[in-house]
Amino acid sequence: MADVAILIPTLRRPESLERALRSIFGQERVADRIVAIVVVDNDPTGSAAATVTRLRETAPWPLIYRHAPTPGVATARNAGLAATDAPLIAFLDDDEAASPRWLAALITALESTGADVVFGPIAGRAPEAKPWLRPYLERFFGRAGPDTVGLIDRPFGCGNSLMVRRTALPGEAPFSPASDQAGGEDDVLFAALAARGGRFGWAADAWVEEFAPSHRATLRYTLARAFAYGQGPSQTSAAARNWGAVGRWMIIGAGQTLVWGAVAAVLALARSPRRAEFYDRTARGIGKLLWMKGFEPHFYGARELARLDRTVRLSP
Repeated sequence: MADVAILIPTLRRPESLERALRSIFGQERVADRIVAIVVVDNDPTGSAAATVTRLRETAPWPLIYRHAPTPGVATARNAGLAATDAPLIAFLDDDEAASPRWLAALITALESTGADVVFGPIAGRAPEAKPWLRPYLERFFGRAGPDTVGLIDRPFGCGNSLMVRRTALPGEAPFSPASDQAGGEDDVLFAALAARGGRFGWAADAWVEEFAPSHRATLRYTLARAFAYGQGPSQTSAAARNWGAVGRWMIIGAGQTLVWGAVAAVLALARSPRRAEFYDRTARGIGKLLWMKGFEPHFYGARELARLDRTVRLSP
């Protein structure tokens, strides 16, 4: 029975989008399960339309194009959901490439665990990074978990996941548009699911690769992301008006900032390659302290579009 739609949001990454789509076209053991592949073009100019049109001829399943011209990661995901009524939704990011049995592994894990959402592992790839920095970056853009299929206590990000629409994605716009520019739309979604008694699962064999583009394969970018990740638990607690939990997270953040910051300083003086890892831990601690509005880094939506426009203007 066809019951799965695969959703890929994209913003001006034609080559990366093609790689992601071709990895979907090669999926094994799921020919009778896929309803459609939905590409949501978040570029106001509709730049992904040509790629989708060209690849539609070779797609083994219906390839749907939707244009969401207002840049924003939550808006794009909601637009993709509106394009299909499939009861199961798989998410793949446009900088990811799925292994041949990726979707089959997600489906098997979902059915065996009874979870509302299952996540798979990610192998980070940063081929253009400096050699000393590459191991850290590939861990940063990767995702590790248990060696076996089963239920897990905490969720991960939407990229490389399979969700039960009825329980995990309720309503017409389950992703909060308030997260359009800074991201974290999945944190809000999963916090609400956990509050309703939802369950999360792990699909140990559902591998994807994530390719970090050159502008992201830098310490400046990853430390800003680490800071934002650190903000997550404090912000989630604040949204629930659980001020005691906010206070606890801030105390934890202060301790992390002091301890890991001291270790990072020593490693920096020694020029150790491990210093990047402790910069990251320190940034996450600072994020738990500075969780308030106004401190949020913006990675998506209008900020990313402006970066792309600036890159085009500076190109020879």
